[in-house]
Amino acid sequence: MLRYGGMAVCANEGGPRRPSALPGGRREAAAGFQGTKAVKPWSSMIQDNVRAIRDRISSACFRMGKDPGSVTVIAVGKERSVEDVREAVEAGICDIGENRVQEAVLKKKRFLSLRAANYEPRTVRWHLVGHLQTNKVKQAVSIFDLIHSIDSVKLAAAIDKEAAKAGKIQDILIQVNTSFEETKSGIRPDEIIPVFLEVARLRNVRFKGLMTIAPFTDNPEKVRLYFRKLKQLLDEVNAVPAGRQAGPDAPRILAMGMSDDFEVAVEEGATMVRIGRGIFG
Repeated sequence: MLRYGGMAVCANEGGPRRPSALPGGRREAAAGFQGTKAVKPWSSMIQDNVRAIRDRISSACFRMGKDPGSVTVIAVGKERSVEDVREAVEAGICDIGENRVQEAVLKKKRFLSLRAANYEPRTVRWHLVGHLQTNKVKQAVSIFDLIHSIDSVKLAAAIDKEAAKAGKIQDILIQVNTSFEETKSGIRPDEIIPVFLEVARLRNVRFKGLMTIAPFTDNPEKVRLYFRKLKQLLDEVNAVPAGRQAGPDAPRILAMGMSDDFEVAVEEGATMVRIGRGIFG
């Protein structure tokens, strides 16, 4: 691991490289797999954007007197090419977020094959940041390191069942609808303790923290209260016996903030921010 502005980043020995040639002298297709947005095969835009995001996170942390290393940047690759994702990783990103299970299955498989064939392996964690349907749980458990969008005990139980079959402990976040928007998934804030206690009884899921998506607005200050509320809820979870008994493994993740509001989220305690457009354009 390397450090950038105090933040841990993936090692990138030798610096960014251009896409490797495939057999027959062909370059890797920019789209990576069918259905993704076409982008030009090589550009410094993604590297520049990653650097700018990290600089802004460092500034937000400095304002609050917190360690920039406490904030994980998740590059959300929805509809982006495998090559774009690969470039983000070469720029130091260690965490990739996907909205759809099926797209992630194809993309991760292609990504791993390129990694094995073209450059040194490094740790990359895969996150499901979109809504999860129960009929996709088995696939989700097989490919994701962290599932962000648990919005019911029923869904958590389904994940627990599939994780047990796979011999895996699945890390999860509970999604909270802090803004009470009807169009958003997530439990209500007043449900967090009973839901947490039910989830804590499951043997093959590990509750790691909370996630919220703030309302879309042109003024990030308007959503500060929703991020602050999520931090308060996590403090409440950690105050109940089941939370306190977790000790060093107590739930600590606050996944909140996206391209338009991540600086406010960091100021309010975010430990994970999900950046799509801000990285990939």
